[in-house]
Amino acid sequence: MGTYNLPRNVKGEGRILFIFSTKGLITTAIGGVIGLLFYFIFNLFGLKMVGIIIALIFALIGYAIGMMKVPNTNGLEITRKTGGENVDDVIMRYVKFKLNKKKYYVYTKEEK
Repeated sequence: MGTYNLPRNVKGEGRILFIFSTKGLITTAIGGVIGLLFYFIFNLFGLKMVGIIIALIFALIGYAIGMMKVPNTNGLEITRKTGGENVDDVIMRYVKFKLNKKKYYVYTKEEK
């Protein structure tokens, strides 16, 4: 008898601490570092708790950018075009488009 490879779901095997993927951990760390800068600024003014809250908010924003996908709904034009893609991919594509200052033309066939 021969051996056969069975496909299996390996999506969750690259996770760290079960909720973080590698990309999610990196973007959370980047958001946390930006939040820590605000923490140190607010700490100088004696608003330590406000700085901690802002640091946590930036870390949550970083986590959302790294882990979430754009919902696939027809309600808004941007979700129709980018539905199901990762948020960080959409942001990177937007930044590249704005930095290159190029124009993209889309030709559609009109029916009469």
